[in-house]
Amino acid sequence: MAEAHANLALAYKDSGHMEAAIKSYKQALMLRPDFPEVTCNLLHTLQCVCNWDDRKKLFIEVEGILRRQIKMSAIPSVQPFHAIAYPLDPMLALEISRKYAAHCSVIASRYSLPPFRHPSPLPIKGEGRNGRLRVGYVSSDFGNHPLSHLMGSVFGMHDRGNVEVFCYALSPNDGTEWRLRIQSEAEHFLDVSPMSSDMIARLINEDQIQILINLNGYTKGARNEIFAMQPAPILVSYMGFPGTTGATYIHYLVTDEFVSPMQYSLIYSEKLVHLPHCYFVNDYKQKNQDVLDPNCQHKRSDYGLPEDKFIFACFNQLYKMDPEIFITWCNILKRVPNSALWLLRFPAAGEMRLRAYAAAQGVQRDQIIFTDVAMKQEHIRRSALADLFLDTPLCNAHTTGTDILWAGLPMVTLPLEKMATRVAGSLCLATGVGEEMIASGMKEYEEKAVSLALNRTKLQDLTNRLKAARLTCPLFDTARWVRNLERSYFKMWNLYCSGQHPQPFKVNESDSEFPFDR
Repeated sequence: MAEAHANLALAYKDSGHMEAAIKSYKQALMLRPDFPEVTCNLLHTLQCVCNWDDRKKLFIEVEGILRRQIKMSAIPSVQPFHAIAYPLDPMLALEISRKYAAHCSVIASRYSLPPFRHPSPLPIKGEGRNGRLRVGYVSSDFGNHPLSHLMGSVFGMHDRGNVEVFCYALSPNDGTEWRLRIQSEAEHFLDVSPMSSDMIARLINEDQIQILINLNGYTKGARNEIFAMQPAPILVSYMGFPGTTGATYIHYLVTDEFVSPMQYSLIYSEKLVHLPHCYFVNDYKQKNQDVLDPNCQHKRSDYGLPEDKFIFACFNQLYKMDPEIFITWCNILKRVPNSALWLLRFPAAGEMRLRAYAAAQGVQRDQIIFTDVAMKQEHIRRSALADLFLDTPLCNAHTTGTDILWAGLPMVTLPLEKMATRVAGSLCLATGVGEEMIASGMKEYEEKAVSLALNRTKLQDLTNRLKAARLTCPLFDTARWVRNLERSYFKMWNLYCSGQHPQPFKVNESDSEFPFDR
């Protein structure tokens, strides 16, 4: 029974038993070769453990499945979140998101709600009015999750004179410091996790929210049907999902000029809002200052790392890797004497394969070092023990990129077209010393890494400048970032008040219309 093997595979995968999952998926395909969901899920599981044996053939097969499904208006068997890390045509990734967005509209329509009445399109300030902009954030990740690690202080940092903040939590209280902090600092925090989606949409509408931000996109715990119900006049995608939602009902995507240049606007369904510097926010100046304390530094010996080797590192999840980047890393290791590559068991099932691939490329066994995943503080601290971070082009280091730059570790990154491939480059630029870290092609990526490793004076100078910039550069200035985000909200609202359709725009820090309507 093919379905039973497919369900068993899913259960194995969700509980971390990757090899057993692969075996069950293959068994399901033996029983039923034409089983699109299984073919696509097998590809993702193989990707998670760096099993690249039939990768090219599988991708061709999966792309064929996706194009057929889109033509037939079926829900694609590859989820949008998996598609962002695949070498798929960006227009195909947009079509996948569109189909999922349309499915959310179908779910929304089943609640049979009449259209909502929205707040009047009146400027917040001017003509005797002195109100505040009502902004709502919807997320299932208010808790121990990278989103809260990064955005923890944003909700309380908003200017209460101009902005009234509502947080709608789609998940119950996990009792962690992250949840408690957002709960205590946000002006209004509502746990709506037990409520149905239509009840949540009604509540948002009753709260007279003017701008509603989707912090999930297509990630675990999302309830995108709430947005399909359009409970607020302006709907925005931000942070949780580094790609397009494909949703006609989401008006804006908050991003930046490097991550989503206007020349690539066709691969997004939303209007692009460009924040200055970097769109990707973090909370490290408020939450991780102690990492910079020179008296609390870790030593290489604490992790069994060789004292005398040049250590390249990549702390990304293994699903972000592909044969091309791994071969490039092996080339770098062979060209830099006495060097090693430090990776995470993320997941552990990938270690054996990556070691075998490295050996096949002529890399010595002791040049590949694996370490277990660590808690946040320790992870950031120990990052500084490496000499240079090597990013994954197909899907960059996002949170991890912020971690390592805060630790003072320079990186080499290669931006491509899609949003998820360009985030690390934007992080680097927002430090003020980032241009030296960005390559324009795979060959230049390799040359940059080798050149920095062989020229220790040049690398040390870059490291020193990065460390010196941490407390003053825009990347880690959360308060400055929040002001710019507020500028974008007021611009969205003012456009709405003037009767204009949503349109792309760029936020300037000297923006005189904030927070008044001109």
